[in-house]
Amino acid sequence: MPEIKTRQVRKGTIKSLDRAAAMTCRLKDVQTRTKDLIDDPRTRSSGSPDEYASNRITGMAQDAGTDAVYMAERTAAWAEGKIRYAVSHAQDGVPASPVRTQGFIRFRKRQLAEKQQIAGRQRSLRNYGSREKSIRNFANSRQLARTKGKEKAIREFARQRTVVDSRKKSLQSVRITKRAARRTGRMVQRTARRLRDLIRSAKAMIEAISAGGIVCLVTVLVCILFGAAFYFFGDDSSANYTPVSPEVEAYSAVIFKYAGQYGIGEYTELIKAVMMQESGGKGTDPMQASESGYNKKYPHSPNSIKDPEYSIKCGVQALAASLKEAKCKNPMDMDRIRLALQGYNYGNGYISWAIARDGGYTVENASDFSDMQAKKHGWKSYGDKQYPAHVLRYYPYGNYNYGIGNGKIVSVAARQIGNKGGQKFWSWYGFHSRVEWCACFVSWCSDQCGYIKAGIMPKSAGVGGMISFYKNKHQWQTRSYKPSAGDVIFFDWGSDGSPDHVGLVEKCDGRTVYTIEGNSSDTCRRRSYPVGGRQIYGYGVPKY
Repeated sequence: MPEIKTRQVRKGTIKSLDRAAAMTCRLKDVQTRTKDLIDDPRTRSSGSPDEYASNRITGMAQDAGTDAVYMAERTAAWAEGKIRYAVSHAQDGVPASPVRTQGFIRFRKRQLAEKQQIAGRQRSLRNYGSREKSIRNFANSRQLARTKGKEKAIREFARQRTVVDSRKKSLQSVRITKRAARRTGRMVQRTARRLRDLIRSAKAMIEAISAGGIVCLVTVLVCILFGAAFYFFGDDSSANYTPVSPEVEAYSAVIFKYAGQYGIGEYTELIKAVMMQESGGKGTDPMQASESGYNKKYPHSPNSIKDPEYSIKCGVQALAASLKEAKCKNPMDMDRIRLALQGYNYGNGYISWAIARDGGYTVENASDFSDMQAKKHGWKSYGDKQYPAHVLRYYPYGNYNYGIGNGKIVSVAARQIGNKGGQKFWSWYGFHSRVEWCACFVSWCSDQCGYIKAGIMPKSAGVGGMISFYKNKHQWQTRSYKPSAGDVIFFDWGSDGSPDHVGLVEKCDGRTVYTIEGNSSDTCRRRSYPVGGRQIYGYGVPKY
């Protein structure tokens, strides 16, 4: 077998096998052995020569691969040992070969670089610690400054809050004092008016005594008793009472004379109230009785009577007949007094007609009767639809404030209850799509009664415009007012001084206001509120 040749490597380097030469030698050896085996009789039974050669070559290739791997592993281990040897000798100070010196230099460089990195990190940590300490000191000082600033701000805020609270309490005290003063003033005025009424009644009694009329004396005593009863048991509605003028008071003796003569001596204050409404006590016909059936002296045309006493005589007779027709029981029988007063204005034909239709006076039937008579005679108007309310302003004994007003507009509004969406009202006003329609509803009801055309009520789609209308006409009342049917009620839901809703008063019983409102949850419906409630902003009081 030929000898396997190796290649000698320069001393100091790693020896390696010439794998190609080794493989060539091995293949030659395989060929030689294969030839010998072919000639050997022992191998003929194991198969053909080709198979044997193929198997042999495969086995030799595997052996060669295994040997190559083994030699490579030995070479790597040998190189690693050399490197470790060089490093250990360099650390001990033993001179090394150039290869060892270069490796040592690289190693030392890496070592120095690592030491420098470690030192740099340590310096960074020390610097970071210093910075962190500085930051903590700065934060502490700033926090301290902020704390002091906050404490100062809190003290200042508390001081200002104390000042504001003191001012608010002072203003509140002033408001309370003003309200108390106003209430006291109103009470003093009411008391003074009632005392004046009692004094007038007392004067009348003295005059009756001096005249020797015992019947008149009893009548005056009855009036005094009614006045005293009203003083002690009456309600706050009398706060709206307006005293008659001095001109009317000047006719007290004449009024008393004819009231006693025609059997209504206890109604002297009512006669004065009628005169106040008719003329204010001025002119030659203070009772406006020229067109009365009891005028037998002068033509039946307005203001034809030229004798004030004769006017009073005729007017007292007419009023006495109305009171009798209405079956009034006493000066406090307000339902029948209203019926009698409207009959005095329209004529007694109204009294029987109203009793037959509704059992007595209502604002609505008074309005209907007027319209009916105006149409019948071809006139623009007939009488005063609100005559009882206008007279009773000057009557000190009656609760004239409740149930008086314009029942016609209330009746119109009541027929719209249940309407949803309000299209009927906002489209009437001229809008092509839905708007907040509470004011449109009130304006529509006013128009149906002819009050917009007459200038009694405004046409407005906004609450503010309506309020300005009534304030400019001096027809405005605050929320403490006890309203009448037909008054316009305004609301301020947020209590911020900005009104935002309007409706119509249906009635008031002295404690509760009953209303009919459009756009109340997008519906026309009835509602109620306590008199003087916070949500009430005020009232418009039209002069129907």
